[in-house]
Amino acid sequence: MTVPPSDAPAADAVPPRHPQPSPGGATAEPVEPEERTQEARAAQRELFAHTPGFILGSAAAFGGSLVGGAQHGVSGGQVAGDVFMGGKTEIHHHGTSASAHVSGEIPREQLDDLARVFVAAPAFDDARRRLREERVLILSGAHAAGRYAAARMLLRELGVPAVHALSEETTPATLTAQLTRNVGYVLRDLPLTRNRPLRDNHLYAAVDQLKKTDGYLVITVEKSPFLLGVTPLAWEAPDARDVVRAHLAAAERRPDELLELGPVREFLATRHHPAEAAAFARVLAGYDGSAEAAARLVDFGQAAVERQCRDRLGDAGTDLRDKAFLIALAVFDQAPYVLAAELADKLFVHFQRLQHPELQPEIPVFGLAAETRLERAGAEGEIRDESTEWGAVPQFTAYFPRDDTPRVLLAEVWTGHPSARPALVSWLRELARDGRPVVRTRAAAAAAFLALADLPSAVALLIDGWAVSRSFGPRVTAANALVLAQLLHAPVVLRLLTQWCTDRHWARRWTAIRALGLLAPLRPDLAAPALSALAARARADDSTEAESGNLVESTALLLSVGARRGEMLSELVHLLHHDTPSVRALALAGFLRACDNAEEGALVEWYADIGMYEADSARDLATLWRTALGDRDHTRQALGALHTWVHVAQRRADAAQALELLLPALVLTAADRDRLAHLLRTLRAEDGGPPPPVASRLLAALHLPPNANPSQTPIPNSQHQPRS
Repeated sequence: MTVPPSDAPAADAVPPRHPQPSPGGATAEPVEPEERTQEARAAQRELFAHTPGFILGSAAAFGGSLVGGAQHGVSGGQVAGDVFMGGKTEIHHHGTSASAHVSGEIPREQLDDLARVFVAAPAFDDARRRLREERVLILSGAHAAGRYAAARMLLRELGVPAVHALSEETTPATLTAQLTRNVGYVLRDLPLTRNRPLRDNHLYAAVDQLKKTDGYLVITVEKSPFLLGVTPLAWEAPDARDVVRAHLAAAERRPDELLELGPVREFLATRHHPAEAAAFARVLAGYDGSAEAAARLVDFGQAAVERQCRDRLGDAGTDLRDKAFLIALAVFDQAPYVLAAELADKLFVHFQRLQHPELQPEIPVFGLAAETRLERAGAEGEIRDESTEWGAVPQFTAYFPRDDTPRVLLAEVWTGHPSARPALVSWLRELARDGRPVVRTRAAAAAAFLALADLPSAVALLIDGWAVSRSFGPRVTAANALVLAQLLHAPVVLRLLTQWCTDRHWARRWTAIRALGLLAPLRPDLAAPALSALAARARADDSTEAESGNLVESTALLLSVGARRGEMLSELVHLLHHDTPSVRALALAGFLRACDNAEEGALVEWYADIGMYEADSARDLATLWRTALGDRDHTRQALGALHTWVHVAQRRADAAQALELLLPALVLTAADRDRLAHLLRTLRAEDGGPPPPVASRLLAALHLPPNANPSQTPIPNSQHQPRS
């Protein structure tokens, strides 16, 4: 399926320098421009190095209501309290009097119900002492840490006649005027900014007023630099296990037995806020041992993540810059924090231009600490080693506690907030042009998540635009995106790649060919269909030199699939009998490209470890070597690849033994023996020195003394017999 984007590069429509006939006889798209491209094995290493591990290691489809899976629900109540993350926007009120700010009494029944399940954090006793002595207490902490519940319980513990909740529109300047009664007041999440901080003089005035009325006040705030002269009490969330236990005890269930259930242990293995733990406990309290009840426990984590993502992105009180940072974290999960922070500001600029085109976007040079921003986003950070081309480098790495959070967040942005698409698309296109491999790869991974949520839109707005680019980089990003989308089990990706392999547009063909080569090592079950698609393109016999090279490199990558190497050798031997010379040439060139590789895990190592002991694999490999050495168009390349194998044999005894058994099987005629003997006698060491000692050993395997004339030596009647 091909859905051209509305802004496809016009440069692709220029007349071709050398038009090539298409399979149907019509003139094809312009040939690929000459450019320096990246070798396929290097592209493979780059993809492996910078893709989040949970994508590469996942073969299971994801469910969930946001991505077309089964609908998940949570029975037994809903999550309430401090659930969503994110900062508050500055709220301006002009001409509003203090009397407009109202407060209301919290029903005593709610306070009593909360008291039955409340779990006090270690700081609770100190908080109660300070509140009693100072009358005003500032509870500062992360979102959803249970600060609001703690504030209500502190006032209840003091025995105040009633607890009143102050209006969320209360400001530091209007605070004192509302403290008029002999009650306990709670002000939840007071929004503070540089222009509206909470100062010590605000608290002095509040204390004087509360002494007159014999009242108390607890204010909850996020960790903030805008507390001037104020000493808050740092509040940490209680352990989720304790919260679950308290709710089960209140429901008259036996906690010890339920806490040992597999889904419960799995839930408690990751960090959860008190409100999440409380909601899970309500589901757990309804557990009756049935399969349906167990499924509800399993599904709870996924449903909670989806609900949190909707809340965070849909919350009108969350600053646009915080939302941009949240989305950037989803793209750069398990990557250095500085990348997410830097590129989040670029996304914020796109959002600002979309939402307020008449304003010039402004990004504060200095802002909140990294730890605070991560807490607001529900993420964490720690020092980890980051792989670079020079070695491991310690970096402060940001990540979400749950691996599925990035997928759910991006799906929610893409499908739940379509008005954000123009900004998101522009940003991802910008990332695809970045000079850093990790940034380009993460842009591809983000596009794969979007394709999982809505493939037609992701292809039309992002992937196809990259795929038809005349530049090399965007095409690689498109190939990576399609590979990762297939790993995530996005629908019809393999069919799309198969169709693109024979597309009229050279750049789509290039993208599909590269993607199929990258995909097979990650999905060995798709190696055979990938080879069929590559052979179908070769059968057209109208590829440019650059496209032919791309076909060969991708075919070679199919032989890097350890579990399917024997099967791929058999498929290549089958292609040798194809009636189209270009298909036969693809089989030989791809095989030789795979052989001409001395890296760890290369084909020569596999043959020495496994292949030589498998009769079918050994026979097929010998057939391909013999055919390539005897083919005039491939002899030089075959001899070069055999050089590589001999050099590996000098370093590895098992490879030397494998070659001793293989070489006699390559000799059917005197010309075959002459060719191999000449190679071994003239071979130089890897450093350019004299022939390596293993060359004499291999000459002996050909039944030739080092100085013998091969043409005068009879050919032994021997065949390669691998050990079983």
